[in-house]
Amino acid sequence: MAEIVKMPKLSDTMEEGVVSKWHKKVGDTVKSGDLLAEIETDKATMDFESFQDGVLLYIGVEEGKGAPVDSILAILGKKGEDYKALVESGSVQEKKSEPAKAESASASTVSPAATETVKSEVPLSSNDSRLKASPLAKKLAEDKGIDISRISGSGDGGRIVKRDVENFNPAEGGKPAPAFVPAGTESYTELPVTQMRKVIARRLAESKFSAPHFYLTVEIDMDNAMASRAAINASGDVKISFNDFVVKACAMALRKHPQINSAWLGDKIRTNHHVHIGVAISVEDGLLVPVVRFADQKGLQQISAEVKDYAGKAKAKKLQPADWEGNTFTISNLGMYDIDEFTAIINPPDACILAVGSIQQKPVVKNGAIVPGNIMKVTLSCDHRVVDGVAGAEFLKTVKSYLENPVMMLV
Repeated sequence: MAEIVKMPKLSDTMEEGVVSKWHKKVGDTVKSGDLLAEIETDKATMDFESFQDGVLLYIGVEEGKGAPVDSILAILGKKGEDYKALVESGSVQEKKSEPAKAESASASTVSPAATETVKSEVPLSSNDSRLKASPLAKKLAEDKGIDISRISGSGDGGRIVKRDVENFNPAEGGKPAPAFVPAGTESYTELPVTQMRKVIARRLAESKFSAPHFYLTVEIDMDNAMASRAAINASGDVKISFNDFVVKACAMALRKHPQINSAWLGDKIRTNHHVHIGVAISVEDGLLVPVVRFADQKGLQQISAEVKDYAGKAKAKKLQPADWEGNTFTISNLGMYDIDEFTAIINPPDACILAVGSIQQKPVVKNGAIVPGNIMKVTLSCDHRVVDGVAGAEFLKTVKSYLENPVMMLV
C-alpha cells in the first residue's frame, strides 16, 4: 500500500523545510539505507533516508523549493499502485511530468549530514536483519578502510551511526571503544549583582559605547628603572613598586601634555590644570579606583605610601567616596598577573587610561648587538572626541623617556 512521506520536523523551531537535492528520481528503485534527499532546516542540512526497499512514486517538493512541516514530501508504494488519492488528500498539487507507477512501500528516517541519526515517524521493523547504517557512517567507514559489517550499531534497532565508526577499535575484536560518561552533571551558580558591580557595569558601558576609543601601544626598556628600584629598596626605608614609577612618570608627562589630562563634557572640553591620577585596585566585588591627588607634586616614596594605604582600605572596604572621586587620568596595571599587554576601557570622566603589562625578558638591540633586555608594554586608550593620535603618541613618548631614564623624574 502506498504511503505518504511527510516533511519531517527536524528541530524545535523548524516550520518549513527546503529540499536542497533529490538523490532519487520518480521511478527509481529505493533500497534500505539509500539517501532520498537532502533537506535544509533553519539550523542545518540533513540527509533523508529510506529504511525499506521500494520505488519512489511521487515527489511533492522540487529541488530548491520549500514546504511546511507535515506536508507531502514524497509517496512510496508498489509498482502500478494508484497514489492520486493520497496526493489529493494531502492537498498537494500533482506534477504532470511525474509518472504514476513504481514499486513497494517504504518508510524513511532523517539523519543530520554531519551529526547523529534523527528518527522519523516510521519505526524500523524489529525483524529486519539487513545491515543498517547511515550514509555518513558508510562513507566514514569506507574512508577509514573499515569493514562496516564488523561494527556494532548503537542507533535505533542496532543501526550503525557516525559515533560507532569513530569509536571502532579493530584491536578489540571489532568492539567499539567505551563511550565517554561524564562524572558530573551540568550545573551553575547565580548570584545577585552587587551595587558596586552595577555601577562598574553602567559607567564602563557608557564609556565604551559613547566614547570612540582608539589605542596606542609602546614598548619601554625597563633596565634602568629596575636598577633604580633595586637601589631605592636596598635602603630598607621604603619599598617602591614599578607601578609607583609608572604613576610618577605619567604625572610628570601630564604636565607637559595637558590635552591628555582632559575630559569630554558634551558641549565643551575641560582641560584640567591639576593632576589627579586614579589607580585601579581589584577587590572581591569588583574594581575601585582611589585617586592620588596632585601626583605630579609628590615623590616616589609619598606616592608609594599613599597607594599602599588605599589598597589596604579598599580590601577592608573602608574607602570613602572622596577617595575615589576627582580623577583626571587613570592607570590600570595587570603586570603582576603576567599579562603581557591589554587594552583598558576609559574611566569617566577621563579622556585617557593607561594599561600596563608585565616586564618581559626579551632580546633587544643595543649599540648594534643583540643583548637580553627587560621590556614593558603599555597601551593608552584615548577618547577620540578629545585626544588625537599625535597627542597620545607624544604623551607616550614622554612617559617612555621618564621610565627609561628615571633620574629625570628626580629633577
